[in-house]
Amino acid sequence: MHEIHSIALIGAGAIGALYTSILESNGIRVTLIAEGERAARLEREGFIVNGKTYRPAVKKPDSPDARPHDLVIVAVKYHQLDEAIRLIRPFVGKDTIILSLLNGIDSEERIGKVYGTDRILYSYVVGTDAFREGNVVTYHNAGTIVFGEKSNKELSESVQAVQNLFERGGIPYEIPADMMRSMWWKFMVNVGVNQASAILRAPYGVFLEIEEAKAIMEAAMREVIAVSQKLGIGLDESDIDAWYPVLSKLSRSGKTSMLQDMEAGRKTEVEMFAGALIRLGNGVGVCVPVNEMLYNAIRTQEKMKGITSPR
Repeated sequence: MHEIHSIALIGAGAIGALYTSILESNGIRVTLIAEGERAARLEREGFIVNGKTYRPAVKKPDSPDARPHDLVIVAVKYHQLDEAIRLIRPFVGKDTIILSLLNGIDSEERIGKVYGTDRILYSYVVGTDAFREGNVVTYHNAGTIVFGEKSNKELSESVQAVQNLFERGGIPYEIPADMMRSMWWKFMVNVGVNQASAILRAPYGVFLEIEEAKAIMEAAMREVIAVSQKLGIGLDESDIDAWYPVLSKLSRSGKTSMLQDMEAGRKTEVEMFAGALIRLGNGVGVCVPVNEMLYNAIRTQEKMKGITSPR
């Protein structure tokens, strides 16, 4: 097993900044990948996480000394993924591990088409309440990075290498035996709470305290369960129950990433949630009317704000 010494990250938003700050606080250096004004801003200002300023090294893809790293972490928004895939090229070598922290269930496939599936580990973040405003990130719960190969009954060398890094770097993690089912569980959670929070303008606490809000969230989740059963993933009602212990640990006033995007006037990830589920449902003959309504409602709000293309 090779040890991870060099780490590059693209996407210094709430999640990227949070985990970069934890690694840097534990003596593990992270290089941020950026170009143009974004690179200049990061070099000039860095970012602030829970009151502490961090200024990691920033490297542009066209820098003469840009080189392959042991680990590349992708933490951009869904609509920024194609750009990120292009920008990380100089940092990916034959032994590079790529970890995508995006929500949804297809970013690994899209990255793998360009760089090879053998370099990809599946992953997602659960249980964080990180909030970003400008270059300031605050959180109460760092959450957990869930990662691994599709099956982790025996840990591959890549999984062991990332596990060792997270142990050294103080990153909470989990390696499930069945990674694909686990990813669909997180997809179910996001389809429910992210989208319901966006249309209701509701923080996390609302979904513990108001039955009508819970009903909307769970109705969207049940459509994910129905599609997953047709695809052989096999989520069930117990997976909804498993969400509430996680939800109860989040800050009551914390906001989902989609609600933060809506309030900030940014493009949301509705295409990755309802949009993806509608396409999958059509493919297996499952109607998803709740998610069709959520999709139309969120896209309407985006268009009313003049958001018609990614920012």
